[in-house]
Amino acid sequence: MSETAGPSKPRRILIAALPLLIFGALTGIFLMQLISGKDNSVIPSALIGKPAPMLALAPLEGAVRAGQPVPALDSAAIKGRLTLVNVWASWCVPCRQEHPIILGLAQDPRINVVGINYKDKNDAALAFLGELGNPFRAIGIDPKGTAAIDWGVYGIPESFLVGPDGTILFKQVGPFSDDAVKNKLLPKIEEALRRAKN
Repeated sequence: MSETAGPSKPRRILIAALPLLIFGALTGIFLMQLISGKDNSVIPSALIGKPAPMLALAPLEGAVRAGQPVPALDSAAIKGRLTLVNVWASWCVPCRQEHPIILGLAQDPRINVVGINYKDKNDAALAFLGELGNPFRAIGIDPKGTAAIDWGVYGIPESFLVGPDGTILFKQVGPFSDDAVKNKLLPKIEEALRRAKN
């Protein structure tokens, strides 16, 4: 009497249990993430603490602020100043939602607010600023998204706080809320200003 070829009984049990073991491991990982207290919406940036990428963007033709033409965004526009770089577009609904907050931040004399207009049409961007107001001291257009890639942008809006020495100090992924400004951005601004005084 010949034996039929096939896996042994312990091996069959292991093969049958493998999906259950994988499911258990994944459940354990997800549970650890939930109880760790980390904010999973925060995407870390490899650029924090590193020099900001070079900027040499063309201007948003026709943009004005306080009756004056808005210059192009280049590295000189942020050099030596605590600067908030906001990546935005007219077609971006969250950009429209956060815009009043960006306008408010532009009133703070401690920071320089500039914008990267991402994959937008010139007329649409001008209409957006005409309707909602222009907080930007300089605007550079990024029609192909090349600058956004250099800055590590995942999706817009995103904002970067750049120190006077050109180091990226903070990154906001998604639209600013009043809470994010109060509890995240403003402490970083105050910390940067304290460091600059010392």
